[in-house]
Amino acid sequence: MPRIDAPTVVEHRAAQRRALLDAAHALLSETPDRPPGLGEVAAKAGLARSSAYHYFRSREDLLSAVVEDMFPRWNDKIVEAMAGADDPIWAYVEANLQLVADGEHAIVGALATLTPQTFRDSRIMEMHDSLVLPLVEALRLRGVSDPKLTAKLINSLVHTGTELIESGCSMDEVRSAVREVLA
Repeated sequence: MPRIDAPTVVEHRAAQRRALLDAAHALLSETPDRPPGLGEVAAKAGLARSSAYHYFRSREDLLSAVVEDMFPRWNDKIVEAMAGADDPIWAYVEANLQLVADGEHAIVGALATLTPQTFRDSRIMEMHDSLVLPLVEALRLRGVSDPKLTAKLINSLVHTGTELIESGCSMDEVRSAVREVLA
């Protein structure tokens, strides 16, 4: 009988699943171009390989779950940055660029290559699209006449900044250039 490390079985299972997701994320951070296997993820999480199969049917299932887990975490970081900012629009841009500089986007990019079917899933597409909603709301509150269009334009700067950072430009260079354009 496996040892239960939580007050309830439900909490134990949630903690085990969380440990596997965190381990997969950590391994992908180290080598985003090489997807870890379930055994490797289980070992990193301190679990038996067979335990991983209680939570995920395959490596692809695990990687899809990592993608699904990353979007809300990314969004939470953006919303948190915007909440206390004097300029929530700039906070949105800067937080996104910082997440890219921290390597989070590289993981998503690698996962898009490794599990392209995940990114065609309507729930994942909806999560991705919702990342811009805090920016649209900040623009609306500022009185911008077409906040959705303006958000698309600002996101084009974020996407270009992403490409520049991932191709080797420094975060400071990109931040300065984007700030100049937005000013």
